[in-house]
Amino acid sequence: MNWDDTRIFLALTRAPSLRAAARSLGVDQATVGRRLNALEAELGAKLFLRAKDGYLLTAAGETALAAARRMESAALDLRTRIEGQDTSPGGLVRVTSTDSIAIDLLMPAIERLQQHWPHIRVDLEVSTQLLSLSRRQVDIAFRNVRPETPDLVVRRVVSWPVGLFASAGYVERFGMPVPEDELRGHHLVAYAPYLEQSPFLTMAGVPARQARIALAVRSSLLVRKGVAAGIGLGEMPVWMGAREGLVRIWPERRRATDYEVWQVMHPDLQRTARVRATAEFLSEAFQVQQAPHADGAGTTGPGRHCSTGCTIL
Repeated sequence: MNWDDTRIFLALTRAPSLRAAARSLGVDQATVGRRLNALEAELGAKLFLRAKDGYLLTAAGETALAAARRMESAALDLRTRIEGQDTSPGGLVRVTSTDSIAIDLLMPAIERLQQHWPHIRVDLEVSTQLLSLSRRQVDIAFRNVRPETPDLVVRRVVSWPVGLFASAGYVERFGMPVPEDELRGHHLVAYAPYLEQSPFLTMAGVPARQARIALAVRSSLLVRKGVAAGIGLGEMPVWMGAREGLVRIWPERRRATDYEVWQVMHPDLQRTARVRATAEFLSEAFQVQQAPHADGAGTTGPGRHCSTGCTIL
């Protein structure tokens, strides 16, 4: 098996169809089918059974898969070692983050990056999926949950307090909620994954058993925009709610867990000039200065010196 055919083979094991495999490789569907036929002819064995719901590995295919994964690991290791010797800040850097982070923080940082290093191209993917750094699907990731993979470089770049917010129009229509009423008579804009993890929601530490969920979304940006549209109450980092011009409900209360952001990189790639330069510019976008408020948990917003939470962990 040569490496080009192995890439085709691996793509088919990870995709449900020839078309999907071709799209992931950036080639046409006919090329994938032709290369697969040539590989099977060279090995003298059928690697896949063609079924209605996709390509299923045969026994020979399962044996080939183990060898193909070793080839992929060796190829990626070679690539990261060579790129780690690069000293010129130019080329492609792939970054992934959530939509709120991308729009509010990374876009302005990328503009500043371009002023200093115009030969660096950033491919920015907005996704809640945990793309693989070890397989080089991405070079730099910003995640809300700290990865447990031990061989990655993980850095907490910020920790923001989270409060409860509503639009001025919503408060005018429904009034200010009372904590003891468990948000009775109020509508919520909820982050859908939280609904899947817990039988009931809490908002700023207050149970919301009596509230009605008006909107559930899988995006922190959509939570923010849903609250701004007057659909209901919703949680978000304090500085984001203030930036949106929203009314903070119960300023003395906050969610028990802060909104944390972790920057994650492969250890070999952090020594690559373009990746290191990009990581430095992007991490600076998260630098905030904690400002004392009545509840001791306020923040003035992004773009200032980081006083806490910026050590390598």
